[in-house]
Amino acid sequence: MPAKKEYLATNGQRALKITAGLFGGYFLAVGIQMMLSVILPFRMEVILTGAFSVFLLWTFLMITAFLSRNGWVVWGIYLLSTLICAVIVYFLK
Repeated sequence: MPAKKEYLATNGQRALKITAGLFGGYFLAVGIQMMLSVILPFRMEVILTGAFSVFLLWTFLMITAFLSRNGWVVWGIYLLSTLICAVIVYFLK
């Protein structure tokens, strides 16, 4: 049974969601990991487990990018969150 056309996203919105999930989600996951390594006193442990936690967080952020109806909103949230993490890392380092 085919899906209703009203529930399907346009090609542009689909491309925005895919790029937001791939690139924006990766940058946000790395930004959160860097912020944790600056805030927490266990710096070496956070860095050593970073590969696993970044992968898990990136997967979660890719999935949540497709839950929104508008890809621009996802890009805005991911970029703003990445910028906030970068500012925290800059000022606390």
